[in-house]
Amino acid sequence: MSDKIMGYRRENGRVGVRNHVIILPVDDISNAACESVCNNIKGTMAIPHAYGRLQFGEDLDVHFRTIIGTGANPNVAAVVVIGIEPDWTQKIVDGIAATGKPVFGISIEQKGDLETVRQASWKAKEFVHYASELQREECDISELWISTKCGESDTTTGLGSCPTVGNMYDKLIPQGITGFFGETSEITGAEHICKERAINEEVGERWHAMWKAYQDDVIFAHQTDDLSDSQPTKGNILGGLTTIEEKALGNLEKIGRECKYIDILEPAEAPAKGEGLYFMDSSSAAAECVTLMAAGGAVLHTFPTGQGNVVGNPIVPVIKITANPRTVRTMGEHVDVDVTGILTREKTIDEAGDDLIEMIKRTANGRNTAAEALGHREFSMTKLYRSA
Repeated sequence: MSDKIMGYRRENGRVGVRNHVIILPVDDISNAACESVCNNIKGTMAIPHAYGRLQFGEDLDVHFRTIIGTGANPNVAAVVVIGIEPDWTQKIVDGIAATGKPVFGISIEQKGDLETVRQASWKAKEFVHYASELQREECDISELWISTKCGESDTTTGLGSCPTVGNMYDKLIPQGITGFFGETSEITGAEHICKERAINEEVGERWHAMWKAYQDDVIFAHQTDDLSDSQPTKGNILGGLTTIEEKALGNLEKIGRECKYIDILEPAEAPAKGEGLYFMDSSSAAAECVTLMAAGGAVLHTFPTGQGNVVGNPIVPVIKITANPRTVRTMGEHVDVDVTGILTREKTIDEAGDDLIEMIKRTANGRNTAAEALGHREFSMTKLYRSA
């Protein structure tokens, strides 16, 4: 297989696989202005969200990392940022501008929506012209940043689709890609195994301290039953997973047999050490997790599913993999890679991993994923506690 893909080389050297011009609200009350700009200028995409007012502390830090990281993602060519007031708007503009890409910020105070939309629309039109003339160029597959999480897991996930992703990582991490996995609560029951998959004891101890803090300070502090009645989910149980331990063991199949993670990341944090596998402290909720990993810089997301999950993302293509023949039959429009042959012994996990790598290349070269074709643009901010 060729190790080359056709991507967009950004100003900071990163490689993107999409070429979006996004209209990005700083806060929830700027959503309407962003959507008006998007309505005016074709070729743009607004990304509305629910938060951004009266957050503080660590919660505010996550908010800024998520919004800045979304605009900084290499799949984004240019950004218009709209906020209610100038200071936070400028903070986000400055964070995105550090990548070297075109970015314009405007605040609604002292202007109102109509004047804000007018000025932002003119700049968005300029950015669309800029982005539409950018050309793909040959890049090495090792330059991709690829994230993963699973969703609507069942017995087939740990047996087929998750090991397929693990096989992909075992093959591509040594070639130099950057990979993310996470879902902190969903490691419960396999935490001893995950700790041992760290590159060294120090990283493993830091990972375990992070996992335990989430258990003690969030789950056990607020539980009503096992993992607050949410893990395993009702869909997991219908699919034959009766305990979080079963789910966790399947989840960890996504990092293969050989990979070791080299560091842990805060939610929406971009890795600083370069190529390798990272664990991101992240929610197990699909849209939240993909949003955080995209903000961390992932340009492609691999998503094993059993019962069938439909999630997408505005800026990152989400590749769905399933080994469940019923899901292929009843929800086939959501499936990009069918690995049901693993369960029928018509395909090895190694062959399935090659199929996924081929789909990664095709997606990187421009093939729309099922989620993209179906219009799935789920963008869900992670909020840590109540607003002030």
